[in-house]
Amino acid sequence: MSRLAFALEQAAEDRLLADAVEHGHLIVGRALAPNDLLTGLDVLAPEVVLVGAGRSALSAALLEACDLRGIRIVALAADDAERAQARALGLHEVFELASTWRELEPIVSGGVPVPAAAHGNAAGHEPVRAASVIAVWGPAGAPGRTTVAVNLAAELAAAGHRVALVDADPYGGVVAASLGLLDEAPGFASACRLAGSGALDRGELERIAQRYSSARASFEVFTGLVGPSRWPELARDRVTTALGSIREWVDYVVVDTGFSLEHDEELTSDQFAPRRNAATFATLALADEVVAVGLADPVGLSRLLRGHAELVDLVDPGRIRVVVNRVRTSALGIDAYGQVRQTMRRFAGLSDVVMLPHDGRAVDAAILTARTLRDAAPKSPLRTAVRDFAHDAFLPAPPVAVRRRRFGPVRAGVAAT
Repeated sequence: MSRLAFALEQAAEDRLLADAVEHGHLIVGRALAPNDLLTGLDVLAPEVVLVGAGRSALSAALLEACDLRGIRIVALAADDAERAQARALGLHEVFELASTWRELEPIVSGGVPVPAAAHGNAAGHEPVRAASVIAVWGPAGAPGRTTVAVNLAAELAAAGHRVALVDADPYGGVVAASLGLLDEAPGFASACRLAGSGALDRGELERIAQRYSSARASFEVFTGLVGPSRWPELARDRVTTALGSIREWVDYVVVDTGFSLEHDEELTSDQFAPRRNAATFATLALADEVVAVGLADPVGLSRLLRGHAELVDLVDPGRIRVVVNRVRTSALGIDAYGQVRQTMRRFAGLSDVVMLPHDGRAVDAAILTARTLRDAAPKSPLRTAVRDFAHDAFLPAPPVAVRRRRFGPVRAGVAAT
């Protein structure tokens, strides 16, 4: 049970109030004006505030006051403009105004706390922390790089963070097709061109990015090259600058990279020509974490082992997380998980390997509907494994909530207006 304060339009409040009470929450304030809410936080002592995302209701002062008191603030946005307003202030937990209480209940009842960044970004100070850049790499042979990248982005977004998914594959990425987004114009290449001319700012990022919309798991997408012949647009300096700008805009940047680690400049006499793999090298150099994805069959494991040996020459081994995808007995025999674990330990000295089960039905459903696993097959073993990996590897451990002891009976109902 949580203590709730409502600062919403009357129609939205009326729609949600009954369900909130039915779920056992205590309503400590209703139809609160912005000033009344701000000045009454200490008196009402809410644990969660539901507020409209418009400029008239949501402000940097309110976000900072709630953060200082440990109050969760959840905004409901009526349109993209209000959503952008809330994001610009640094609020991570933004829902559609038409959201049902069933969608809001998990976060109200104790989802992972995500402090707003109002007192950092909006007040003109430095952000609380730089965004994490996660590069998803894998050798040739379709090991599942894009599947892992897309669903990592979805799980990080579902945890309440703002996430950007970048398709930086110089050989022609498929992120847009996987999510049913338009790819007539390559979003990341556009960002790189603007970065090269010093014109890539927050407004341009919002214009270029496409949004994958989902209940509690929406994220921004920078689509990849329309055709592989356009790889010269992804020059190393431009990629580095563009990713640097994106990481100032979001909390996590997940980058789907190319497979090749070949230093092609050694194969040409023109030392000033564009490099096909420059985007991959730039991403790996900038990344805080590198997820190396391999396929769980004899050929796939062989490619992963050889590629991992090349990868450790470019990236600190402590930043590499190895993921073996599509683990199945039909390709490896009895005890497939044990065989993968033994192979990686014996030939690469790796004991900490994440293994994802083969789940063709879930992947087919996601491809057919152009959705993430979280939306297309939320209870599938593969989605569960990716979610657990995202939480264990990249999300900070939630602080232990210390609830204030209250004396006297507390009932579910309307305590104050």
